[in-house]
Amino acid sequence: MKIVELAEATETLAEYTSGLAEEPVIITSNGQPIAALVTLENVDIETISLSTNPKFIELIEQSRARRRSEGGISSTEMRRRLGLSDV
Repeated sequence: MKIVELAEATETLAEYTSGLAEEPVIITSNGQPIAALVTLENVDIETISLSTNPKFIELIEQSRARRRSEGGISSTEMRRRLGLSDV
């Protein structure tokens, strides 16, 4: 892992990303991590956008809490409700 203090970051973004296959780059401010440059595999822009969107994350957490408190429905029941054949 390469650690770069923000105040000392003098390379271009392209230069910092050129070695990401070998190790991530952590950017720090006053010794505290504030950003990370890492390689991404098998993801698209929409996935990244949603996974970092606070409103979407809150919606997922609310859904998970509701499922824990109220329970869910089985895949068989969902298929029945949607009129799909049971596989």
